[in-house]
Amino acid sequence: MRVVHVILTGGVGSRLWPLSRRQSPKQYLDLFAGKSLFEMTIERNRFITDNVIIVGNRDNTHLSHKAMVKCGLSYTNIVEATPRNTAAAIAFAALSVNPDDVLIVTPSDHMIVGEEDYGTAMRQGIEKAKKGFIVTFGIKPTRPETGYGYIEYDDDQVTSFREKPNLDTAEDFLERGNFLWNSGMFCFQASVFLEELRNFEPLVFQKAEQAWLASNKGVLDESLSLEIPSISVDYAVMERSKKIRVVPTEFSWSDLGSYEALYDYLISEGYPKDDNGNIVIGTEIFTGFVGLKNTIFVYTKDAFLLVQKEKSQDVKKIYNMLEKHQSKLLD
Repeated sequence: MRVVHVILTGGVGSRLWPLSRRQSPKQYLDLFAGKSLFEMTIERNRFITDNVIIVGNRDNTHLSHKAMVKCGLSYTNIVEATPRNTAAAIAFAALSVNPDDVLIVTPSDHMIVGEEDYGTAMRQGIEKAKKGFIVTFGIKPTRPETGYGYIEYDDDQVTSFREKPNLDTAEDFLERGNFLWNSGMFCFQASVFLEELRNFEPLVFQKAEQAWLASNKGVLDESLSLEIPSISVDYAVMERSKKIRVVPTEFSWSDLGSYEALYDYLISEGYPKDDNGNIVIGTEIFTGFVGLKNTIFVYTKDAFLLVQKEKSQDVKKIYNMLEKHQSKLLD
């Protein structure tokens, strides 16, 4: 039995435009002392796991390879011909290993601080997975966050999964104390996951298996892939299985999905700001702010962005507008 790290590399980080683009998504940007979120994800799991499987789209393959060479690790590559969401992506990885192998599934674009606590949580998850459970990792909330899903729990039992709440509900979750942020990280034996997927979403299982069996050196066929229903692992398995267990974690975590989250992380690491909390990303050219507070100025070669920290979720609106006009600024 091996412990295998499955790293999911899909997504373009649209709320971090213009830093994050289709050709250089946020997980590959060297924003963190010369390292990317992808590299940091690989490194924090390298001493816990025996092998690495990367599941990503064909546009990201060269970026993943470059990062893996930098990390000095070998890996197995699964190349999706077209995005079919996380249930299928994880199924491909589970189909590619031995049935009793334990998979630790993580996104490639999250920031985690507290390596020792992370290792402790993963080892707890592995032990539960060996007993036939599907494990999710919950983050103890530090604020009433409306951008994350929540897990209601009692000891290691999951009572319910909750969608992203409004502010009043998030404040209630925080006050009640038995809710965790849903980290999107999982641990299970390959055979257990595939059995549950077959039970709850037989068409996803069947079509994913067909696509995997017809794959060529890990590269999936597009026509077969298009037949796979696009559904998240949360809806397909996590919210329906009776085998779910949760590990409440102690490490600091952020999905860095917005400039507000990136701002908070950078400031915590001593990143320079002016007297009104304004920061500049992407250039050393002097930038003056007049009448602005907690504003983030982002400089790239072909686009500038000015965003107030508290409004950072609205960057997605600019991305959607550019996408509607098929702008090359997204590439």
